[in-house]
Amino acid sequence: MTLHKKPGLFETPEGDIIVEELKRMSASPSFLTGASYAANSDLYPENSMSFVQKHVAYLRAHPATDPQQYLSNLRLMTRVS
Repeated sequence: MTLHKKPGLFETPEGDIIVEELKRMSASPSFLTGASYAANSDLYPENSMSFVQKHVAYLRAHPATDPQQYLSNLRLMTRVS
């Protein structure tokens, strides 16, 4: 019997769509999407984490989070009035 690992979210077409949406938000002046401080200087040598990296890392760390709901909330929180 062979065990197969379930693919992670970012190894699926849905994950690709989520990354593209995060990139679109990051490129848009309609959203506040600046880089964030990252304490792990091994992963982020300049201690800076892009908007996309930050939210992909969050979704990877919290697999029970509904990605569509997360994106919807993120749009509301980062939209420029």
